[in-house]
Amino acid sequence: MREIIFIRSQYFAASSSLVTTADHEITYLSEIILTLGRSKTVETFLKTAAHNRHYTVIVAETAPSYDGREMAKSLSSAGISTFLVPDSSIFSLMSRVNKVILGAHVVLANGGMFAITGSLIAASAARVHSTPVVVCAGQFKLTPLWNLYHEYGAVDFGNPDDVLGYKEGDLVDKVDVVNPYYDYVNPELIDAYVTNDGDHPPSSIYRLLKETYDDEDNEL
Repeated sequence: MREIIFIRSQYFAASSSLVTTADHEITYLSEIILTLGRSKTVETFLKTAAHNRHYTVIVAETAPSYDGREMAKSLSSAGISTFLVPDSSIFSLMSRVNKVILGAHVVLANGGMFAITGSLIAASAARVHSTPVVVCAGQFKLTPLWNLYHEYGAVDFGNPDDVLGYKEGDLVDKVDVVNPYYDYVNPELIDAYVTNDGDHPPSSIYRLLKETYDDEDNEL
């Protein structure tokens, strides 16, 4: 129980510190920002930063969960100029985007991360257009693990019917349908992580882990 209370306190402290750090260093006036899904950290950051500056947020729908719809509705209700777009338009819109801000499910020791499906598409499109990719994540999401074994990025998969319905019987029999919950995003596609301990390039994540965790904690 004591450990659970400690983790909860770390979560709330991280969210507060991270938002303060990101608010001063990440967003600028009249920027166009692209995000996807509904990361609570990203949502809180965008709402807080909007108190001091005006910008536009493009939110991808994030199929098949469509969490982006709830994100767009929440940001719009907070008075932020928000546009909801289909995932298929991410690449075509990227030339107009000043910054991509993503949340993370977990940040790995090599500087890569697991993030909601669609993050890899957004980060890859951003790299083509030289658009910076910033990830907002508390330090409690750092892990000493590496992504070495999973072809699709994560072992968590959703119902294939959400992607291609079983009513499409002729087609289903001819293809393998995969519905991963998370993408693995390579560190080369990420410009910076913004944590409650400041901002760090992906190459510094391993050092940050060494400072945060004892070596004995790496083997659970």
